[in-house]
Amino acid sequence: MAATESKMIPLGTEVPYFKLQDAVTGYWVSTDDLRDGKPLLVMFICNHCPYVMHIIEKLVEISREFIEKGVNIVAINPNDYSAYPEDSPEKMIEYSKKYDYPFPYLIDDTQEVARKFDAACTPDFFLFDSNRKLIYRGQFDDSRPGNNIPVTGADLRKALEYAISNKTIDFPQKPSIGCSIKWKK
Repeated sequence: MAATESKMIPLGTEVPYFKLQDAVTGYWVSTDDLRDGKPLLVMFICNHCPYVMHIIEKLVEISREFIEKGVNIVAINPNDYSAYPEDSPEKMIEYSKKYDYPFPYLIDDTQEVARKFDAACTPDFFLFDSNRKLIYRGQFDDSRPGNNIPVTGADLRKALEYAISNKTIDFPQKPSIGCSIKWKK
């Protein structure tokens, strides 16, 4: 399980355009659909990554809480599922149902969206304010598989609280750490 850090793209970056299919519903979701004056959290996750599996239950809990508070949240699976069948659309449906995902779980077949975001790992989090400017990119919390630190989602939760309060994030942002994205060859 090789650890890869997120790239920490510049704050203020505008959300890259995307239009991807939700594995579960079959509907297409685009950034245009999510332009409603509310914050937007884009998460790059997958099914087989031990870093994602380590946080998934708390991630779903926090997502549900902040969706109810008006945050738009989408998850994108960027991995090459021909090489990693556990990340196939069929398995995405299975995982989405197993963990009761409250957010769309989008398929990045071409990996073009992951490249636009400069995503590097799973999980990788990008939080945009209501004007679609990046205000947070970083870790879920300090917990990692095997480090015995409880999974709380503290870093992402704090960023989400700031976003819904229209407060400037003034705390240090640490890179996310996870499995590298499985790029197509």
